[in-house]
Amino acid sequence: MNKKVLVISYSQSGQLNELCHNIVIPLQESNDVDVTIKQITPLKPYPFPWDFITFMDCFPESVYLDPPLIETLEDNEEYDLVILCYQVWFLSPSLPITAFLKSEYAQKKLKNKPVITVIGCRNMWIMAQEKVKQLLLEIEAKLIDNIVLIDQGNSLATFVTTPRWMLTGKRDSLWGIFPEAGIAQKELDNANRFGKAILKGLQENKEKEFKPLCQGLKAVNVDVTLIKSEQIATKSFMIWGKLIRKIGKQGSKKRRPVVMLYVLFLLLIILTIVPLNMLIQTILRKINKDKIMKQKEFYELPSGSGIQRLKEYTSDE
Repeated sequence: MNKKVLVISYSQSGQLNELCHNIVIPLQESNDVDVTIKQITPLKPYPFPWDFITFMDCFPESVYLDPPLIETLEDNEEYDLVILCYQVWFLSPSLPITAFLKSEYAQKKLKNKPVITVIGCRNMWIMAQEKVKQLLLEIEAKLIDNIVLIDQGNSLATFVTTPRWMLTGKRDSLWGIFPEAGIAQKELDNANRFGKAILKGLQENKEKEFKPLCQGLKAVNVDVTLIKSEQIATKSFMIWGKLIRKIGKQGSKKRRPVVMLYVLFLLLIILTIVPLNMLIQTILRKINKDKIMKQKEFYELPSGSGIQRLKEYTSDE
């Protein structure tokens, strides 16, 4: 009897769908696995490219996990494994994925099932994954792996290239200085190593043990320089998000001035407080090295950043 795998995805630009596709190719090519792919469809579509105010207006609902309406998913299948692919919005799962995880369908299909999360984002995803972990826990799903691919370039470069892509749809190299926006194509192509490992795990019934199938494949790597920044930014989002939600619902014109006020606040913080905080955190990381490494190991669970199985599944180390 073939194993049945459910793949859930919501992708605006198409990059996340490409990542998921490359992962599941080995599964689709196998006679031992039946793959069902379902795209989450919001009843009110989110634009891509975004306009700036619409994007910023999504942040209160994103951080408070307020689900939008989505098209109902239905089937009578019982799945052996679920692969959940998502983007990160404001250090939270994208709103359509939040809606999926809070749906009756997810409560029914994911209960007591092994789940692999796949993230494609700029570079900050830790707090989003912590929220997803909680949402999975609430529906009694079992997280067994987390795979994260981030945009190419350093933080400064992606601070320019990712918003440019998001707001204009342009992702080409800029001025010969900044790289192409998004995840490097080589990284996307090499994502099939995860599919090969997942296939082997399914063939050996490893998913029934609720243990990682993708350990040793460089599935995730936490950038310790961003941990504190994510924690601080999340608190800021929660404070301002609470205020904005009280003023009006998403899309309400009366809350736009406060949204823009928060944008100005962010710019001021980025130009003044952030550089000082980065310096302080650099010093603290050296003092609290053991604590930081424990945090890194925790956030990299369950798949980890090890590379010991790379040769088995890819020619790249």
